[in-house]
Order: sequence, then C-alpha cells, then structure tokens
Amino acid sequence: MYQRLNRSARRGFCLAFATLAVVTTLAGPTPAAAGAPQDGVANYPDKPIRYVVPFAAGGLTDLMARTVAQQLSEEWKKPIVVDNKPGGNANIGADQVAKAPADGYTWLAVTLTHASNVTLFPSLPFNMQKDLLPVVRIASSPMVVVVPANSPIKSMKDLAAAAQKTTLNAGSSGNGTPPHLTLALFESQSNANLTHVPYKGGAPSMTDLIGGQIDVVFSNFPESLAYVKAGKLRALAVTTRERHPLLPDVPTVAEAGYPDLIVENWTGLMVPAGTPRPIVDKMAASVARMLASEAVRQRITTAGFTPAPQAGPPFAEYFGIEVTRWAKVIEEKRIRVE
Repeated sequence: MYQRLNRSARRGFCLAFATLAVVTTLAGPTPAAAGAPQDGVANYPDKPIRYVVPFAAGGLTDLMARTVAQQLSEEWKKPIVVDNKPGGNANIGADQVAKAPADGYTWLAVTLTHASNVTLFPSLPFNMQKDLLPVVRIASSPMVVVVPANSPIKSMKDLAAAAQKTTLNAGSSGNGTPPHLTLALFESQSNANLTHVPYKGGAPSMTDLIGGQIDVVFSNFPESLAYVKAGKLRALAVTTRERHPLLPDVPTVAEAGYPDLIVENWTGLMVPAGTPRPIVDKMAASVARMLASEAVRQRITTAGFTPAPQAGPPFAEYFGIEVTRWAKVIEEKRIRVE
C-alpha cells in the first residue's frame, strides 16, 4: 500500500511518524512499558489544574506559563489556571507546590533561578531536588550584554579592558538573579571587577542604563531587545552558541572571545515528587506537541525565547548540572541575598 501512495502522501506519513517518535522520546517510556497502571491517566485531568508561577504577572516566566496553560487547556478541555505567587526569590511559590498533593493538579513554573536557589538558600523548608519532580524544560532565552548607545565600549574585550582600568557599575534585576550570576561569571573569566548595582527587577535597570547612571547590564534578552532595536542600547554579545535570529548582527560570546560564558535563562515545569508517572508523561507529551506547532514556535520566538523541550530524566540531569555550575560561581564570588 505504501508504494501506491503519492509523493505528498508519503511525505505526510513520514512527518506524522517522525512527530510521533519525537513525542515518544520526550515523554519517556510508555506507562505500559514502565509497568505503571493506566487508570491514573485515563481520566486525567478531570478537574481544573493550578499552575503556580512564582514571579509577578507579565514577566518572562509568566508569559511562557500562560502559553502552556492556554494550549493544554484547549487540548485537554479542562481549565489550567495560572496562579502568580511572587516573593522570596521564587521560593514562596515553589514551597507551596513542593507541599501540594502529588496528584498532577498543582504545577510549578521553574527557571535558572531555582537552580541557583539551591545554593543561595541552604535552609529552605523544602528540597528542590527531592520534593519536586522535573517534568519538561520548555524554552530558553539568552542573556545579552548591553551598554548605552553612546558608550565608548563597543565589544566584550573593550568591556573587560575598561573594567580592569576603572570602576564600572553593572546593573542587574537583583542579587542572585540570572543577570547577576552572568556578570559574576564574566568577572571570573575576564579578571574584570564590576561594581554590582542590584535593582528590583529588570525594567528599572534598563531605565538607568539608557540614562547613563550605570555602565552595563547582562540583561535578560526579552527585557533589552526593544531598546537594542530602537538604538537606545548597544548589544555587545548574546550568551548562546549561535547568533539569535532577532539580533543577527550581534556576535555570540564565543565569537567575542568568551566561549565559556554560555548562559541560558531557561524555563520549565515541575510537579510534586511522587506524581504518577503516567500523568507526568502525558504532560511532557502534550508540551512536546505544543512546541511542534509552528504558530506556537513563532509566538515564542518573537517574544525572545527558543523552544527547548527536554523531558523526564534528561531534564532532571540538566537541572542538576545547573545547580552544580551556579553553586561554584556563587561560592567563588561570595554572592549573598538579602
């Protein structure tokens, strides 16, 4: 029969088969293969789901969580309600989910911040790596190193040289945040000495950078993109291995001479440890299907993110690597949170 199919039909058949293979790979073993009961997932979900975002509404993580909630609500025909619980450097919301029933009806949006929090907050009332189960990494975005448009600093090498000769003020969205960690990593790799100026969020740091009150910010990509496009800021480099399609003329950190300054501010999804594997697999597979949609990918990319699905044990391993990496930076630079 396959031989009688025309070329277009064969191509469609192959695409469908490839998509199924990707979803299966991301989701991990099927419940039957894992020996898990089917009953736990057959009717899941049969009531609304609470999706805790431990950051304020309108931010980067909130945007991605709402995209996931909308798409999966439509697929599953059940409400997924985003619940913003900011505070405590994203620990308040994480604590609530870690202590929630492990039934698949309470989700947590996680980011690089949670990996660094393991070291920054050693006395938390929960354990990120024991009390929460990684489901899927969803997307990532680079950091972008930006200076005022009229700054004499035109490259990463210029930045390092200037910081070695004089005092430069480097803003961030707060102590221990990804922008702060990235500038600390740059200091370690360049022998530069930057005076850290923490702000309560990325927006005020952008305002002061444009106004010349500070000299540089290792910024979350979506927060500075519009200002770079408008010519108000100069981008020195993006912290990814490849140039970003929205800033194709901006070099990567490797091209700029710092190949070990790769930093991705990723976002993902976790649930309470003990959540049944069939439910976890269904969640991961649905996110994979969502990210395979060209319309969703376009929406994510336009916002400054790159779809980066990674499910199950590989995501758990990635999270562990991130914990170890940033623990080293935090300890070496003696970073503390107030």
